[in-house]
Amino acid sequence: MARQARLMRREVLPFLVYLVTLALATLLIDLLLHRLGIAWIGRWLGIPGTLLIVASFGYSLRKRRHIQTGSPVGWLRAHEVLAWLGSLLVLVHAGIHFNAILGWLAVAAMSLNVISGLTGKFLLDRSRRRLDAAREGLRAQGLSPAELADRTYWDSMTFDAVRQWRVIHIPITLAFALLALAHIVAIFLFWGWA
Repeated sequence: MARQARLMRREVLPFLVYLVTLALATLLIDLLLHRLGIAWIGRWLGIPGTLLIVASFGYSLRKRRHIQTGSPVGWLRAHEVLAWLGSLLVLVHAGIHFNAILGWLAVAAMSLNVISGLTGKFLLDRSRRRLDAAREGLRAQGLSPAELADRTYWDSMTFDAVRQWRVIHIPITLAFALLALAHIVAIFLFWGWA
């Protein structure tokens, strides 16, 4: 029972806190804008939100060595923060208005992308810690490198499988990008410019 409580506290709760905080912050900002009579600002928050999300892709560029400066860990942290803040602004931008199906599809894809990213973040971290702990425990028993590799084979396979989570995350990201781009193009085409 104590192990389950620790698992809940260390693994599930932080994931839920990220999601609930995003939802509550969205609702709070939207409510504040409406109470202050400046709800129209929400219409414009999609632009900085989108720019923050685009900036978060710097991590992918750094990981693929298109950007040479900065540590990959620093870029990952920036990716997480920028994507979360950008998602917050886009969610406030979307508000509770149900008049644009394309925009809502983009928001749905973005929300799935956020959930997928957080899932990968927490699963990958948990798998890495579990594998490191298993290896450390076996090293303490004095096992040879070959025995160590043999005894941690399945844990290593599990970790490698979890690392493949990107196979799901990247297509969701692409779907979000295409839907968001289509939404932006539609805005430019059908906006009342005159």
